[in-house]
Amino acid sequence: MDAPAFPAESTTLVLPGPAGRLEVAVDRPDEAAPRPLVAVLCHPLPTEGGTMHNKVVTMLGRALRELGATTVRFNFRGTGESEGEFDEGKGELDDLRAVATWVRAQCPDDALWLAGFSFGAYVSIRAVAELQPAMLISVAPPAGRWDFEDIELPACPWLVIQGDADEIVDPQAVYDWLESSEAQAELVRMPDTGHFFHRKLMDLRGAIKNGVRPYLPGLPGAHG
Repeated sequence: MDAPAFPAESTTLVLPGPAGRLEVAVDRPDEAAPRPLVAVLCHPLPTEGGTMHNKVVTMLGRALRELGATTVRFNFRGTGESEGEFDEGKGELDDLRAVATWVRAQCPDDALWLAGFSFGAYVSIRAVAELQPAMLISVAPPAGRWDFEDIELPACPWLVIQGDADEIVDPQAVYDWLESSEAQAELVRMPDTGHFFHRKLMDLRGAIKNGVRPYLPGLPGAHG
């Protein structure tokens, strides 16, 4: 199976992945002049119902598209129409690598950003050392639930957003991990906010846009 060309308009498609077909959704920004930027988004734990249609992931994508980015969501192996079986993060890292490699091959002049929610944050953080994105966004990274000990920390700009009332990921474990690892991350703590950002999705949207705005590549043809 050959990899398709990067679409000019928003659509879903199938990529060849390391465990079979990967279901991918490409979403273009609404504005006429998109930025030279593609963000690949990773979804939460498949074994607990996580898919690329998760509302936190779709809000993350919406926030970035409102800033002119193109977003690429995909289903990890064994989720939705993606083939294969859940692989405890190892195979999912291979899936992300395949999607990011396709994006880079198809859009060589665009910056690559990585973003993820919960388990997706874990996978995307693990991918940073190899993929070297221009920006990383981690929403509720599951420190304490997954092994973060030997992860090489990002050297790129890094935005971490964590709800203080998260019932799935221990917020203090996240804060302790960031502090003990001396991670160079911009941490946004959201008060009275649970794991799935119920009634807080618009606040999440604002936090994402405010946090990444300084790192956006310029619009094509713009003069600074």
